[in-house]
Amino acid sequence: MSFPGRYWHMCDDGKIQCDLCPRFCRLGEDQRGLCFVRKREGDQMVLTTYGRSSGFCVDPIEKKPLNHFIPGTPILSFGTAGCNLTCKFCQNWDMSKSREMDRLMDQASPKKIANVAKALNCQSVAYTYNDPTIFLEYAVDTAKACENLGVKSVAVTAGYITPEARKEFYSHMHAANVDLKGFTEDFYNKICGSKLSDVLDTLKYLKNETEVWFELTNLIIPTKNDSEKELHEMSEWIMENLGPNVPLHFTAFHPDWKMRDLPRTSPETVLNARRIAMEKGLHYVYVGNIHNKEASSTYCHQCGCMVIGRDWHVLSEWYINDRGQCSNCLTPVAGLAQEDGHCPMPGNWGAKRQPIHMAAISDNI
Repeated sequence: MSFPGRYWHMCDDGKIQCDLCPRFCRLGEDQRGLCFVRKREGDQMVLTTYGRSSGFCVDPIEKKPLNHFIPGTPILSFGTAGCNLTCKFCQNWDMSKSREMDRLMDQASPKKIANVAKALNCQSVAYTYNDPTIFLEYAVDTAKACENLGVKSVAVTAGYITPEARKEFYSHMHAANVDLKGFTEDFYNKICGSKLSDVLDTLKYLKNETEVWFELTNLIIPTKNDSEKELHEMSEWIMENLGPNVPLHFTAFHPDWKMRDLPRTSPETVLNARRIAMEKGLHYVYVGNIHNKEASSTYCHQCGCMVIGRDWHVLSEWYINDRGQCSNCLTPVAGLAQEDGHCPMPGNWGAKRQPIHMAAISDNI
């Protein structure tokens, strides 16, 4: 299905320029952008994946990962196909790198996604697996439908989006996990085919101009972005530009896609990155893809007490009052209190993963 796309303009030479992401693809008749899903048809640009998905699944929200946004609750997750980055280490490459439309096996309108999320008691919907930037129109329409039912929206993204498009996109998101893939332009250029500076601009925008709760993820790749110098510089930048309360998740790499010749990241490397970030002053630093309850749990930065225990994606301890404060010293835990200052009790979804076949669910649910 072709759906009219936004964020493009006609150039003097007759080509259409896509203005959705900083790649600025220029398209002749019937050409597609690097993401493959945005295409020129006649004198307009269209999104070819609107209403079509590579799959739906109910996950724990901690898997996004988000540790400070409605903890313990289920989130309905879905993606489409394609991506506007070219990460050689992509761990969702079968979807993000796909140019085969038969990957899009399931279909659902924005309204149906919202209705199913509500019926399954999901408090939020995640636009994930591949980057939602490239299916902005579908994601935004779904977010609007969800908001009508009191369901929140979460973007799992690389943050590679133009200032014009991100204003609309994030105005409909309640939370985001932004993948900060490294901290050098060389890494972004050679490994991801993009620019670090544009991602940092998005992060500063989220911090300074929105109410979106956001957390960061950094996949540590041996010999590519794991130097202590880079980890120090990244942690310092986060501290200075985003503040101490932005959660940071360091996750371990496993060989995939076009980087199968590298070893897995050792637990010691991931834990050392966490140590560096905490020494720089960040309050909430976590590890992922390794099993370490201590480094996956949340601690009060004032008194040091554990306030949320996590064993993989299962919440094991909860020492937070109904105002989102540490039960021991009453220091607020960032991100947990809602607009009215109330902090709901955590959910108990646990670590389970529940695939959903949308075509088998009635549109009148």
